[in-house]
Amino acid sequence: MLGNMKSLMVLGYAAAAALAGVTPAVHYEREADIGPRTLSFLGCAALKLVHPAKVFYPGDAVYEAENKAFWSNTQLMNPKCIFRPANAEDVSAGILNSRLTQTKFAVRGGAHTAIKGFNSIDDGVLMVLSNLTTLAVSSDRKSVQVGPGYKWGAVYKYLEQYDVAVAGGRLAPVGVPGLLLAGGVSFYGNQAGWAADNVLEYEVVLSSGRVVKASASENTDLFWALKGGSNNFGIVTKFTLRTFPSKRVFAGAYTVGGDDIDAFLQAIANYSAFNTDPLSHIVPMVVPSDAENSVGSAILFYDSETETRPACFEPFFAIPAIANTLAFKTVADFAVEVGGLVVDQINDVFVAGSTVGKNYNELLEGIQISHDVFISQLPSLYASVPLEDLVLVSINWQPITPLWQSASARANPGGNALGIDVQNKGTLMAWAEVVEWRSAKYEAAVNKWVESTTKAINDATKAAGLFDAFNYMGEAAAFQEVFPGYGAASAKKLLDISRKYDPMRVFQRLLPGGFKIGW
Repeated sequence: MLGNMKSLMVLGYAAAAALAGVTPAVHYEREADIGPRTLSFLGCAALKLVHPAKVFYPGDAVYEAENKAFWSNTQLMNPKCIFRPANAEDVSAGILNSRLTQTKFAVRGGAHTAIKGFNSIDDGVLMVLSNLTTLAVSSDRKSVQVGPGYKWGAVYKYLEQYDVAVAGGRLAPVGVPGLLLAGGVSFYGNQAGWAADNVLEYEVVLSSGRVVKASASENTDLFWALKGGSNNFGIVTKFTLRTFPSKRVFAGAYTVGGDDIDAFLQAIANYSAFNTDPLSHIVPMVVPSDAENSVGSAILFYDSETETRPACFEPFFAIPAIANTLAFKTVADFAVEVGGLVVDQINDVFVAGSTVGKNYNELLEGIQISHDVFISQLPSLYASVPLEDLVLVSINWQPITPLWQSASARANPGGNALGIDVQNKGTLMAWAEVVEWRSAKYEAAVNKWVESTTKAINDATKAAGLFDAFNYMGEAAAFQEVFPGYGAASAKKLLDISRKYDPMRVFQRLLPGGFKIGW
């Protein structure tokens, strides 16, 4: 606490010095002249004075490298400066600096959220967590501490030597903090629930600058809120995760031709309605190559070193494959394989939605409607964006079943913020649209298309009585709402907890990025 007070005093002096004349060539005649750009200048100048080796401006090699280190070109912006803290105390100083100077800031962890302004900023301070790289397995190998500077591929590779894995991202390039704070879909969903259910402790920097722990026994309300509540409460500087024994798994992509799409959709519904095997996980998707042709591809995961034909996957295996990469491999190697879906130097947008179903017929109907509407809208996309500019167009489905929710309750008896109720509503089928394209000039056209397509899917599933308001944060678009889909009780509880830990509303006013819980 003494260190924070010292930082506060120094930052106050730095801000005062900046106001007194760091830029004598600039003269402000009216109070209105002190706008966001002036504040960001002051914020960067004050931060540079206190942390000269950790603040970088345009033209600096570190600035240029960090400002390009994003998942998608869609995210690229122009911060006034970049602050690269080395520990939680530095993060605290960065927050206090923004409070003192009223400088808006953004926080970038793994840079996976492909929404402009969610993990970068124009003119303000971009705080990058690249150097928060704690990675240490416990002596009993039952947990691991992970810093927010990592991507999941590096975490899995580190854990290989201990024959353990964690519930994390399914693609190696996905970042650690964004996935965990959104709830997190992992290969271990049917065994252990959401990835967030397997976070045992958070180290969090609050808006006051205090560094606190949140766990099942300490700051328990904050512990609950961070499991799906995103960046509305503080900046997480360390996660302690539960590990699972893992040497090799049976996994790969099973791809079928366009003539078998109907059978493929039926296989998805069959698995979603009847699977009782917790060792299994699927990510089925339909990938159109043009308005007339598609393939169906299911990422299949089975947590076994010996089983090569799990019964739960038989509905997929019954369809002739045109490609099949199923084999024994480590989780790290499989995450790299699946990560091949990520293409550098492109633009992309993800959109989330959900249907619910209490039996096979209802689940199949929801899958069929979302698929058919998506496919029916493709001609308007291809009319707006040249086919050769499109890198990937797809729709996928993630079943959140009673098996998954039972695993969630076992792993995390205190619950999470997501508000999913499969017991009363039935299995939740979370679907996601993905569009990736090369040229930035088509951004408006793509955004218009995904908004209209999403509305069409939602209208159709509402008409069928299968719609659910849940939008999974990890795949939601900027135009979508997330917290209302958690349910009124969960959303209110999140707001109350946010007000408790951030009474000055720093993470609502000064941190504009992310899905916000409100004032």
